[in-house]
Amino acid sequence: MKVSQKGLYALLAMMVLTRRYSQGAIRIRDVAYEENLPEKFLELILLELKNARMVESVRGAKGGYRLRRPPSEIRLSEIIRLIDGPLAPFGDADQLRALIVSDSDHSALYKVFLQVRNEAARILDHTTLADLMQRGPANASHPKIARKTAGKKTARKKKSQPTVLPMVSRGEGNH
Repeated sequence: MKVSQKGLYALLAMMVLTRRYSQGAIRIRDVAYEENLPEKFLELILLELKNARMVESVRGAKGGYRLRRPPSEIRLSEIIRLIDGPLAPFGDADQLRALIVSDSDHSALYKVFLQVRNEAARILDHTTLADLMQRGPANASHPKIARKTAGKKTARKKKSQPTVLPMVSRGEGNH
């Protein structure tokens, strides 16, 4: 399974809106700054999330974007499917089932792909934005790092790109 750069940005933006859920609407500029994302690209992503009724926009001086539903009701699979489409590396589950039936020489391979797809979908279907917040930052569980960074504000690099995981594709049209 690959998540596009756009999909990663959508997930990161939704995490900001989740962390600040009780604060109301958050300006695009603040979301972009907090996660070091390109503001113009983020605008398009948030518009797509708004059209899918996952976020809503608020006009005015205190305007911006906020989650339309509680974080406990927004699943990661919804966001990824909206932005990137099916979760399978070779199409959706129905396509894989058809390959299993039509290509008997390779059906064992397609069955494995279907299992991988189903397991990934199961995890993403059962993980909400609220679940991510309960897990907390990675550094919080490491006492040495947590002590070092406690009470310190870290400087942000304005132009650096976020770290990209091997499962994130930077293909054509993703940014």
